[in-house]
Amino acid sequence: MSDAAPLIDAHDLHVHYGESHVLRGVSLSVRAGEAVGLLGRNGMGKTTLIRTLMGHVRASRGRIAVRGQDATRAPPDRVARWGVAYVPEGRGIFANLSVRENLVVAARSGVTGRNDWPLERILATFPRLKERLGHGGQQLSGGEQQMLTTGRALMTNPDLLILDEATEGLAPLVAREIWAILGQLRESGMSAVIVDKNFAAVSAVADRIMVLVKGSVAFSGYARELQGNPNLLQRHLGISASSRQRRTGRPRPAPLLNCPHRFPHKPTRRACSFRAEGPPRYLLSKTIRCSAPR
Repeated sequence: MSDAAPLIDAHDLHVHYGESHVLRGVSLSVRAGEAVGLLGRNGMGKTTLIRTLMGHVRASRGRIAVRGQDATRAPPDRVARWGVAYVPEGRGIFANLSVRENLVVAARSGVTGRNDWPLERILATFPRLKERLGHGGQQLSGGEQQMLTTGRALMTNPDLLILDEATEGLAPLVAREIWAILGQLRESGMSAVIVDKNFAAVSAVADRIMVLVKGSVAFSGYARELQGNPNLLQRHLGISASSRQRRTGRPRPAPLLNCPHRFPHKPTRRACSFRAEGPPRYLLSKTIRCSAPR
């Protein structure tokens, strides 16, 4: 395999489910250290695309390469051994195994033999899992299950992490915590393909954005280019100028996970200031005010 080649490179992919033509000439390339956000309304082919990249769905036409190696017909286990980890929609944890067992069952060295993500680093990244190591998978909340399946993927020491709807169905506060963790992963240099409906959150962690409409690429480029095209946002993602302002404006108090006073608090005359920890690409302001009484 060539280190200079893209981690994954798909060209002119076409996929059919019976008579239905689901993907129509989609191309996607991700290089080392890069993150690509995959956006689109429901039923536009996002999950089909990443399942095709992973080998779960066979392309009827087109080519897929992983680190320069032809993976068009490769089974999912081979794609995984080539350094691609998949966090599926619905999480897919082992309900009858403990948190520790769910993590260590996937542990292995990376493609080059490196071990950048041992169990200790996973637990430091996801402190909630450390508190629940002995709990069964079925005892976890939805957010904790998402952390577990992401941590399990990282235990394979991947070069590329593919996440499908990582915050689907989660409470807003928990979803923001997941996005903060994804921001930390990006700051560490992890390459990623991120599928989600939250344009503001995806564009904060992704280098490039791709929008799928009816199985075709309607937009591919930098997030700032898409932000500057309100007609495209409205037409393909249903994001109006007013809703975009609400989503990309000053952060609400919910991300203040490190504030010693916690959230929520009623407004008072006196307030404290603290330095919010977390990746600056996620937090839109480094100094945020807390309305906790002193």
